[in-house]
Amino acid sequence: MTYATREVGAPYTLDYKVYVEKDGKPVSSFHDIPLYADESKKILNMVVEIPRWTNAKMEINKDCPLNPIKQDTKKGKLRFVRNCFPHHGYIHNYGAFPQTWEDPNVINPETHAAGDNDPLDVCEIGETIGYVGQVKQVKVLGVMALLDDGETDWKVIVIDVHDPLAPKLNDVEDVERHLPGLLRATNEWFRIYKIPDGKPENQFAFSGECKNKKYAEAVIEECSQAWKALISGKSKDDKGISLANTTLSNSITYTTDANIPKASPLAPAPIDKSIDKWFFISGSA
Repeated sequence: MTYATREVGAPYTLDYKVYVEKDGKPVSSFHDIPLYADESKKILNMVVEIPRWTNAKMEINKDCPLNPIKQDTKKGKLRFVRNCFPHHGYIHNYGAFPQTWEDPNVINPETHAAGDNDPLDVCEIGETIGYVGQVKQVKVLGVMALLDDGETDWKVIVIDVHDPLAPKLNDVEDVERHLPGLLRATNEWFRIYKIPDGKPENQFAFSGECKNKKYAEAVIEECSQAWKALISGKSKDDKGISLANTTLSNSITYTTDANIPKASPLAPAPIDKSIDKWFFISGSA
């Protein structure tokens, strides 16, 4: 499958949206893109929300029809992550698995916390920098369990199947062997990245351990089943998520006309220079 993006508005503004298209037709980045690009080979589709080294907190919007990628806001202001030395912005291509949902109605028996009401988060560790709305084909290597404001926020570690290292990386121990320090840096980044904004250090389940591929696959399957219940209207509470889609003709929220605006890309708006500041967090090493 070949996907493209449709940009509406200027990056770094409240009006900016990135829709995903298939054959020129807008699709939901949450509901329409299959989870598996090739299930027999365990190759999954990942939607890139935030390219590596960037600071704008972009995410699949759960409220708008067809779930475009928008910059997150807090109190009406656009959100950016700070640079925590020695890191700059997000240290991986960060995104989500389509057709997954971390169900906030269910408490995980091992993390003792409910899901965070989002598609399953993905950290792609390949060498190529992605772009907002890109649909990458990836393979799963492991998973960490961040505990964010009392919610289970899984972070699945993957690599682009086209990356030169992909043939050598098949499970979590291969990551440490070929990319020493990366998992430690990933844990550190998620622990400290909110501290410059006055929030406490984030916590992890399993003492920060990155669980293996088999464990990650079980998490993905659980979140896939939760999404199937969501899209079919069988979830206990859909939390008001927009379920509009253009490919799932058997679903009650299928539509042939989601009234999506035409592409109108504009030059990026200026960013406050303070976003470039480096913060030095005591004990982050």
